[in-house]
Amino acid sequence: MWAQLRPIGRQAASGGYRRFAWSGADADCRDWFEAQARSRGLAYETDRNGNQWAWLGDPADGDAVVTGSHLDSVPDGGAFDGPLGVVSAFAALDELRRRGVRFGRPLGIVNFGDEEGARFGLACVGSRLTAGALTVEQAHRLTDADGITLPQAMEAAGYDPGAIGPDPERLDRIGAFVELHVEQGRALDLSGDRVGIASAIWPHGRWRFDFRGEANHAGTTRLTDRRDPMLPYAETVLAARREAGLAGAVATFGKITVEPNGVNAVPSLVRGWLDSRAADQESLDTVVEAVREAARAHAREHGVTLDVERESFTPVVEFDHALRDELARILGSGTGLKVPVLGTGAGHDAGILSGRVPAAMLFVRNPTGVSHSPAEYATEDDCVAGVLALADVLEGLART
Repeated sequence: MWAQLRPIGRQAASGGYRRFAWSGADADCRDWFEAQARSRGLAYETDRNGNQWAWLGDPADGDAVVTGSHLDSVPDGGAFDGPLGVVSAFAALDELRRRGVRFGRPLGIVNFGDEEGARFGLACVGSRLTAGALTVEQAHRLTDADGITLPQAMEAAGYDPGAIGPDPERLDRIGAFVELHVEQGRALDLSGDRVGIASAIWPHGRWRFDFRGEANHAGTTRLTDRRDPMLPYAETVLAARREAGLAGAVATFGKITVEPNGVNAVPSLVRGWLDSRAADQESLDTVVEAVREAARAHAREHGVTLDVERESFTPVVEFDHALRDELARILGSGTGLKVPVLGTGAGHDAGILSGRVPAAMLFVRNPTGVSHSPAEYATEDDCVAGVLALADVLEGLART
């Protein structure tokens, strides 16, 4: 399975992946998922929001156990973020069949669409729509860098954008959702554990900073006559790093657009996106407000105007404690081992669903701690350990 997925959307220059929602690479990944489902005799379906499902048993019976993740990527992302959870789900089912496990509850595998938000700027679109955390009107306003709207992209890919929206009936059938994911950090590497359990997802959001100045000639405009928005933007980037360090949080300006974007032109507009995350809401609010105030001060200093808009926000997500404890019990049963429980600053579909269904996560060790990069990695032994852990969990939750 891993070998079949490896070439899809891979960029020769970087070695990373570009599997953006409703693109050709995304379609190839979807074809792969459907083929995996059908080759195992599973019932296959695509829901109204473009999420893919494979079922063992009838989901209409309710109280289903579901696992899976996503197959899309960030620009030049790694191979493991998302796909490891989907591949491991199919592999875990294969392992359970090998064991001869009989299931008393329906078992589902899912590929949620557009989890990374790389194309339309909003993460977890498929799961947000399903859970009602994103309205149809908001979804219809999502636009990519080429001006293509989400409905246009879906229609071009052969899906009906008129059907998107909340899917409470589907969620009511799910009794537990467990997402396996490569760890996006080094906690497991430092503790020496192969697999961990998630406790919570940090509150996080994205803010757009628009610095507007005056375009002018780079060679003839005196420094004192310039209204250069690049200067307050650069100082704001440094302020974000400083404030995050003081609060024990993280803050990143990782995306920027410049107009008119000429080598010999003073910019008229610099637009930068801030991603900030913290262990608690108070710390996050402190960082973002401090960055906003620093940006305002630097903009005034350089004669530049500033607009700040929050584009997305997700509050702290505490995973279902009873399900989390059950995972720990299952994985420790017969071994006496205590599987580490750790928080994460990364958002996931499991976090979106947690407001509607009992949700939990398993993490697989990442020896480099690097993610959203071609250097993202997990050893084969650790991936197998993740599959076996997931199989144990699914058996414990869904067997007769």
